[in-house]
Amino acid sequence: MIYLFGLTIFISSALLFLVEPMIARILLPMLGGTPAVWNTCVVFFQATLFAGYLYTYATTRWLRPRMQAAVHATLWLLSIATIPMALSVEAMPTVGSPILWLFGALITSVGMPFFLLSTSSPMLQQWLTTDRRQPSADPYMLYAAGNVASLTALLSYPLILEPRLRLGEQRAIWVIAYAALAILTVACAAMMARAASKTAATLPVEHDLSQEGDPGGGNRLSVSDRLRWIALAFIPASLVIAVTTYLTTDIAAVPMLWVLPLALYLLTFVLVFGSRGVVSFGPPVRLFSLVCLPVAVLVGLETNLPAVIQVPAHLLTFFLAAMVCHTELWQRRPGTAHLTEFYLWLSLGGVLGGLFTALAAPVMFTSIVEYPLLLVLACLVRPAALLNSVRQRLLDLAVPAALGVGIFLGCQIFGHRNVIMVLAVVLVPLLVVYSSSRRPWRFALGVAAVLMSLQLYTASPFQVIYRGRSFFGAFRVVEDNTLHARLFFHGATVHGMQSLEPGRRAEPMAYFTRSGPIGQVFEAFSGPRAKLHVGIVGLGIGTLAAYAEPPQRWTFFEIDPALERLARDARYFTYLADARADVRVVLGDARIALRAEPAGEFGLLVLDAFSGDAVPVHLITREALHLYLQKVDEHGVLMFHVSNRYVELRPVLNALAKDANLAALTEDDSVSEEEFRHGKAASRWVVMARSADDLGPIARDPRWRALSTSAPLSVWTDDFSNLMTLFKWPAS
Repeated sequence: MIYLFGLTIFISSALLFLVEPMIARILLPMLGGTPAVWNTCVVFFQATLFAGYLYTYATTRWLRPRMQAAVHATLWLLSIATIPMALSVEAMPTVGSPILWLFGALITSVGMPFFLLSTSSPMLQQWLTTDRRQPSADPYMLYAAGNVASLTALLSYPLILEPRLRLGEQRAIWVIAYAALAILTVACAAMMARAASKTAATLPVEHDLSQEGDPGGGNRLSVSDRLRWIALAFIPASLVIAVTTYLTTDIAAVPMLWVLPLALYLLTFVLVFGSRGVVSFGPPVRLFSLVCLPVAVLVGLETNLPAVIQVPAHLLTFFLAAMVCHTELWQRRPGTAHLTEFYLWLSLGGVLGGLFTALAAPVMFTSIVEYPLLLVLACLVRPAALLNSVRQRLLDLAVPAALGVGIFLGCQIFGHRNVIMVLAVVLVPLLVVYSSSRRPWRFALGVAAVLMSLQLYTASPFQVIYRGRSFFGAFRVVEDNTLHARLFFHGATVHGMQSLEPGRRAEPMAYFTRSGPIGQVFEAFSGPRAKLHVGIVGLGIGTLAAYAEPPQRWTFFEIDPALERLARDARYFTYLADARADVRVVLGDARIALRAEPAGEFGLLVLDAFSGDAVPVHLITREALHLYLQKVDEHGVLMFHVSNRYVELRPVLNALAKDANLAALTEDDSVSEEEFRHGKAASRWVVMARSADDLGPIARDPRWRALSTSAPLSVWTDDFSNLMTLFKWPAS
């Protein structure tokens, strides 16, 4: 019985975490490739998991075993006919937050299958306890086995399945496996019903072996037990989304980073619940105390260290924090009599954590404040020293306050010299905080004091004058006293720049200077050769509007309404206000918005959605290119901005150009120190047209060369893409 149950739990857990990245793979490109889409998907999965655990708790509590088996088997058989796993973008909102649409799409596509998959592990573990002839069977080991399967499936999708199979093939394999799992689940239900009948006939009702050998098996649960479970589940479940948001917003928007924190989260469950107590509480606590402090300094100073340093540091800190919380959960787990209720409260903590980080935090905060806040909360989950006098409690408050004031004043006095002086000022307070690691409140408040004091300290030439946040990410406007310019950051990437000098206010800067590739194209198509209607995918701060000239018409396509409001706010940027031609902004995803434009409408279509480090894959597929060619005239030119620190996109465009029989050129524009001081940034561009003659003077410009790659690449389609082969890692 236990082997069949173990196999069923293993397969169901694997399918559960295969469908997550699979459905996210479909949804992410539709909504601009933003990590908030993945985070919202995770919240949906957490909420559905809670619904599944609630169903399991209710049925095992109020239905007899044979009725449980009948109801559960019937639902599984019915669900086989309700697996659409298909999405339509027609109903997707083009303006505003797409969260409600996203939840609706997830419910209609994978809601029922995901719900039933989420019930498998707790339901089968509870059923195992009904076979009282096997009192030694530990259902918590099945929980660990399920997490092994989940971890394996989650990592195998981007590494094995996605690069080799198209979405249609992935769906077909998943549906077949799901149907096989339904048969296994029905078999488990039948076996459980038979075992329950035999047990009822051979053992007295009051003989409950499910509590034998279990910690807390016969104890009544208190309100504090339940609240503690919720809190211990809330912190890592919330932190997994917070660290994902922080890494992909402030360090590197690499899609693989959306999977790694969740994989580490599952690994902690495997190590803790599969170890039968071998993993002790001490080492994770000590390591977390040691690692958390330097990470607090990194967060507080908003350092720009290479991603190859920062990413492992933050992931290690998250892993240790989750280990601390989950080890505490293991030590406080109840007996199997309370198994389904235990999982119910854990899932409630998980969904509350997801709701806070993915939905509430973007509304409450203008920057990624939730990440350091949750790190501080994680510092509270640790064994306290026995001595807890009034004096010690006062010191728990006084010591962190004194350290915070000391760090702030020390940085203001000495920190302006260099970063080394800042670290020297912080070193002694960090040692004091670490020495307080046996006092949870003193340690947590000490970490908070380090974070707050360093956030208040500013020694860089940057002065933040505006912060904003939307579903599509966090952004800020800063003034650089060295460049005498105002910069727009989306996450950690500069997306635009405008000079503060009145005489240079109308000059395009950063990636869009007149001496750069985009400037060369607009110079080639100026005057009599100027394109009458220019389309730009990606607004930024509206820098390209500096090239507009009468009687041209310009149309920007922008997915984030918050960015349009910022670009039109003359207190920060004036490119749109100063434009010399008619400029309009169309809100919504570019592929959806472009469908409404007449055929042959544009003479030049610029795709600037790749200037950050996120990659909206759906904008560089065969179907997308076909749409662009429909919307430009017969001599129309396409231009792609493919500057990216982490992904080399030119092989994708080369394959697309060859597939469509287009002429394609590329230019790498490097920057001298003098040009950098004047606000120019290095950039990489690709131009395409139906023939070389349509590229005009650019076709004869020696700075542009034919687009070619050494290794052939399969053409990306809406059904197939493979980012893993294009990663440039490590990157700074």
